[in-house]
Amino acid sequence: MAEGQDLFDAIVMADDRFRGEGYQEGYEEGSGLGIIEGRQHGTVYGAKIGSEIGCYQGFAFAWRYLLHSCATEKDSKKMKVLESLIGMIQKFPYGDPTYANLHEDLDRIRGKFKQLCSLLNVQPDFKISAEGSGLSF
Repeated sequence: MAEGQDLFDAIVMADDRFRGEGYQEGYEEGSGLGIIEGRQHGTVYGAKIGSEIGCYQGFAFAWRYLLHSCATEKDSKKMKVLESLIGMIQKFPYGDPTYANLHEDLDRIRGKFKQLCSLLNVQPDFKISAEGSGLSF
């Protein structure tokens, strides 16, 4: 009778055992795919931020050259905001994705960029697309 009971228990418990094994296999596969997908998303998002910051930096360097070559007294506020933007860009933590204030610093840079554009009386159009990024006027 004990043999019959063990066979019966094995049949009844098969559902629980297969469910547990399936869960474990799915969890392991999902974890591996999650890491891959997370790395791809992080790479794309990091490239977008890097492209945006690089665009701001190129814009700032070009305007610094233009304003230095023909600086007047009325350009002093523009130069102050410009140098502030360049300083913020240079202090941005490019190599530390775990930096706690990354988004706050990025928002400050965007705000300073908008302030500079307002002072310079230019309307930039920063776009990120599949073909690449760009800043047009």
